[in-house]
Amino acid sequence: MKARRQSVILELIDREPLHSQEQLRRLLHRHGFKATQATISRDIRDLGLVKRAGDGAYQRSGADTANPETALGALEHAAAEFLKTIDRVQQLVVVRTGAGQSQPLAVAIDRARLPEVVGTIAGDDTILVIARSDRRAAELVKRLEEYAGL
Repeated sequence: MKARRQSVILELIDREPLHSQEQLRRLLHRHGFKATQATISRDIRDLGLVKRAGDGAYQRSGADTANPETALGALEHAAAEFLKTIDRVQQLVVVRTGAGQSQPLAVAIDRARLPEVVGTIAGDDTILVIARSDRRAAELVKRLEEYAGL
């Protein structure tokens, strides 16, 4: 039963953007599965599903945005939605988000492959972005502030 339910979950997320466990629960119910939120949460963890940076929909881990324009658009959307504050210390940039929102924004930054960025480290509500230089860090802050409307 678990394997079949998880297979249906993968089919559902591949077919349409699902943004919440409740949406997933309702669709599973329509497919004949009665699953609790806890069960769905475990399935999401077991399947390694992650939230897409661009719209917050579930996707398979490792699903990458191949098109650079799409990746940049996803970053703009994620920054506008999740970025709360941004601060720079030399070539280190600290980005604050709401609780649980740093991962999708960090993924969007990584996938955009910005020339300013070496890499990111994300916690629950904070992202450390390592820039290539002090100047590049300042450029990154300006770019992200524009995207977020700060």
